[in-house]
Amino acid sequence: MQGHAYIDGNFVALEDAKISIFDWGFLHSDATYDVAHVWRGRFFRLDDHLDRFEANLGALRLNPGLSRAQMREVMHECVRRAGLDDAYVEVLCTRGRPAPGSRDPRTCVNNFMAFAIPFVWIADPDKQRRGVDLVVGTPQRIPPASVDPRIKNYHWMDFVMGLFEAYDRGGETVVLTDGAGHITEGPGFNVFAVHAGRSPGAPARLVTPAAGVLEGISRRTLIELAQTAGLGVEQRLLPVDELRRADEIFVSSTGGGLIPIATLDGVAVGGRQAGDFGPVSALLQQRYWDLHDDPQYAQPVRG
Repeated sequence: MQGHAYIDGNFVALEDAKISIFDWGFLHSDATYDVAHVWRGRFFRLDDHLDRFEANLGALRLNPGLSRAQMREVMHECVRRAGLDDAYVEVLCTRGRPAPGSRDPRTCVNNFMAFAIPFVWIADPDKQRRGVDLVVGTPQRIPPASVDPRIKNYHWMDFVMGLFEAYDRGGETVVLTDGAGHITEGPGFNVFAVHAGRSPGAPARLVTPAAGVLEGISRRTLIELAQTAGLGVEQRLLPVDELRRADEIFVSSTGGGLIPIATLDGVAVGGRQAGDFGPVSALLQQRYWDLHDDPQYAQPVRG
């Protein structure tokens, strides 16, 4: 795969980016990360991603050993060395290795790493035109009291088991609930339900879960775009039954922006035909990609 990485203070080819099997990031999933993307040679909302990454480092008591400016420069340099115009750029920090025989996290030396690879799609453009088949999985999402989903993490076993269930049921991806009948999130994406206006000419309403989810940068972008378009936006609990009644459903992710959902548990969303995802999804998807040309949000990769 085309790309480049940064590890142990050096820029290296992807195949040379390795960590110790004794690193707690590997052994304990003791790490945090963030993913920004580059589109047509520009980073999108890079400062927002760095804000979240720094907040998560602080919450987990991790020290990357680099300043914000240095981390930013590493990300730019990974993309530049990879020669990519459209890229998926990840920064991560692991707990590292403890002192021999110790289980005290204070003895660990934290490890900062980064890499740039070609843009990663949750659903590629062709698939987005057809729509994704979503399944509501039976595994319960890890409770926020145990693992705070607002901190990007690698605790994905609930998602992995949910994905296998979705495949077995003929779906393509999964969304999990909180165990009390409310939608949370899926592997790498947030969920939105769209309800048509209650009367002729009334604006549509968007509902997206407010608890038990990562507060995604793409999620934030689409909320802002919807508000600018005069649509109602509600961040609150989203019951599964309400999601099933939605006129439109889409998910948001750095890996593709707004991704329309064609079916939920095998039933066409809003009774629509394949490839028809409704006016709100179409409007916000176009505006999301248009925003990538706005210098307020997009920063050129430094040469």
